[in-house]
Amino acid sequence: MHLAEKISNAELEVMKILWREEKPVSFSDLRVGLQRTMGWEKSTINTLIRRLVNKGVITAHKQQVTYYTPNVSYHEYAQAEEEGLLERLYQGSAKNFVASLCQHGKLSEADIDELKEFFKMGGGSV
Repeated sequence: MHLAEKISNAELEVMKILWREEKPVSFSDLRVGLQRTMGWEKSTINTLIRRLVNKGVITAHKQQVTYYTPNVSYHEYAQAEEEGLLERLYQGSAKNFVASLCQHGKLSEADIDELKEFFKMGGGSV
């Protein structure tokens, strides 16, 4: 199973907070953030956190209160998500994905020029 398939869209909202904070986050802080952005109740947030802990994606650290930290970086998650998308929709072909973006007008001429420059430079940072 791919990492990206392990994390549901709802669980991803929890992960976004953990990645953004870059330090252990208490349940209280998670709850405040998720209630504000998603409107979720405490029980929903508890369920999502429990699932992520059970999947091994985050770790719970008990102190006076419990703090949560990600075991997976955003970069690792994004890479797994990209690979899963390519496999599911484009038979593993990044070329087919980019061609699709071009055909559907999702890449501007400036984007295409920037990609050409990227490849000329040997694949440096876009």
